[in-house]
Amino acid sequence: MFGKSKVKKIKPNRVSTVIGQETEIHGNVLISGGLHIDGIIKGNVSAESGSGAILSLSELGTIEGDVYVPLVILNGTVKGNVFAAERIELAPNAKVAGNVTYKLIEMSVGAEVNGRLLHQNEPPLVKVAKKNEEPNAKPTPRPKRLGKELASSSVAGK
Repeated sequence: MFGKSKVKKIKPNRVSTVIGQETEIHGNVLISGGLHIDGIIKGNVSAESGSGAILSLSELGTIEGDVYVPLVILNGTVKGNVFAAERIELAPNAKVAGNVTYKLIEMSVGAEVNGRLLHQNEPPLVKVAKKNEEPNAKPTPRPKRLGKELASSSVAGK
C-alpha cells in the first residue's frame, strides 16, 4: 500500500540550453527543448503545450514573469504564475509568488507557494510570447461591439 510510487520523475537530461549564474535576460523566452536556468530571466518563459519542453530552475535561478511550460522542475524562485500543462516538481528550495496551475504535482518539504494551487485535467491555455512583447504585458483589449452595424463590418472581431 505504501510502496514506491509508480509515477516517473522528470529527468532534466534533455537540456539543450543553459542560462548561467552570471546571466540576466530581459525579455520573453520561447523554448522548444530543455532549458536549465541558474541565472535571472525578467520576462515570461513559454513553450508550446505539445512540444514536450522541460524547464529546470536551480536554487540559484530566478524568473520574474509567468511560466507556460509542459514539464517544470523548480528549485529556485518564480515571481509570477506557473502553468504546467503536464507536470511540475517543486523541490525543497522552490518559491513561487503566484498561482500554480498543473495536471500532476510533486511538492517537497520546504517548497513554498504564495498563491493558489489549481489542478486542471485539461492543459491550460498557453500564451506564446511574441517577439516585441514587453514582459508581463497586458493583452490589448478587443474593441467593444456597438451594435449590428459594427458586427457586420469587416473590422469586427479583429
